Amino acid sequence: MDDLNVIIHDNYTRIQNRIDAACQRAQRDPQSVRLVAVTKYARLEWVQALVELGCLDLGESRTPQLEERATLLSPELRWHFIGPLQRNKVRRTIAHCNLIHSVDSLKLLQAIDRIAGESEFKPEVLIEVNLAGEASKKGFSRESLTAEWESLCQVSHVKIAGLMTMAPHVEDRELARPVFRELRELRDELQQCSPEHVSLQELSMGMSGDFETGIEEGATLVRVGSALYEGLESSD
Repeated sequence: MDDLNVIIHDNYTRIQNRIDAACQRAQRDPQSVRLVAVTKYARLEWVQALVELGCLDLGESRTPQLEERATLLSPELRWHFIGPLQRNKVRRTIAHCNLIHSVDSLKLLQAIDRIAGESEFKPEVLIEVNLAGEASKKGFSRESLTAEWESLCQVSHVKIAGLMTMAPHVEDRELARPVFRELRELRDELQQCSPEHVSLQELSMGMSGDFETGIEEGATLVRVGSALYEGLESSD
């Protein structure tokens, strides 16, 4: 095993062990949490090493790179789109993507639904919620999501699978806990007033610095990038 594979193996194993420990603290089944390896700044050989270890959920935030890597790598991979999605790139994105984490407006959801209806691709989506109240973050506010929820649920060619949020960028991961807890509580509230075909099973919350807190508060998807590539030279 060369140095690259050793480093990726050790990082991946360490992250999986931390996921398992967080699940144990929260009295959850580790199988209820999926690691989404963020590949935005990762070199292709790094991503290939992760795939060889059994990491099948990969997260991209740029459509051109998603297209390229989905073509080069195994068709069995599950691709997650985690960045801002422009409406003029929806068609290209859903051709390769299983789950879109970043639906931040009714207009975007309606565009995805319309294009999905015209194609063979039927992606699942998560609604992005800005609970941190930071202007730099996209997504619905709690109030706007509640007000528009009935309209959002009227789509017929895509499945709303859950919610996504990003916590404030702070060193103390405990400061992320109220945001993650609020997303879980909001999900539970929305589920109570959702039509039967909407099942909000997924909560995408937690990144390299706070994914354990996310798991403790109910995350089913954690988006980890930099922690998987520690010890490797920058790919920027």
